[in-house]
Amino acid sequence: MADTGQYYFVCDLHLGLPDKGGEKERLFVDFLKGLPADAKGLFLLGDIFDFWVDYKDVVPRGGVRALAAIAEVAERMDVWYFRGNHDWWITDYFEQELGVHIVREPYRVMELKGQQVCIGHGDTLGCRDAKSWVVFHLFRNRALIALLRAVHPRWVFRLAHAWSAESKKHHPDRGIKVDRASGIYQFANAFGQRQHIDRYIFGHWHSPAHMEVESGGVLDVIGDWSEGVNYLTL
Repeated sequence: MADTGQYYFVCDLHLGLPDKGGEKERLFVDFLKGLPADAKGLFLLGDIFDFWVDYKDVVPRGGVRALAAIAEVAERMDVWYFRGNHDWWITDYFEQELGVHIVREPYRVMELKGQQVCIGHGDTLGCRDAKSWVVFHLFRNRALIALLRAVHPRWVFRLAHAWSAESKKHHPDRGIKVDRASGIYQFANAFGQRQHIDRYIFGHWHSPAHMEVESGGVLDVIGDWSEGVNYLTL
């Protein structure tokens, strides 16, 4: 029998930001519930939540419908969660309570549908911006993560959302066009010189892109959900 089922890839919903009437979360839940029965798997490529910290005894408020829908999908297919720069502090809650596979490395090469596919969120891959590099390593510092978990969630999330809102105010157009000069393309081109890759799939840049890579394969960058449902299939 032919292998007809598809893999689905989504990213950059940033649930938790002001969402009029919960529209974005509703669209995401409808998307998850609408995945066909023969779907091969779901890849959540980071920044599904605008901010997330796993605590030992409490679950952050908000996104409960999305969490329930993710758990339902994980009961019938494999779900992989690649942590993004906004939800890096996901640890074991999604694994133990939702049945999701957490990917902790910046990218992973997997064989899907007979293709070698390099998958990740995309932040810092080919990064040439010193500020982004510093923020990346600061946010992944174990001491900082321990400190965050020691502070009351109310204050941690209030600070995180205020920071995110301020960043959005200064950068209202979140999409960044990806071209051959972009760091993510340069990463793919260099990676392909060391290892055969048929497809690169990333998020993070909020603006969709599809281009051939000089060293081989195709680079796909998935857009965000600022204008509605957005996903990639393989």
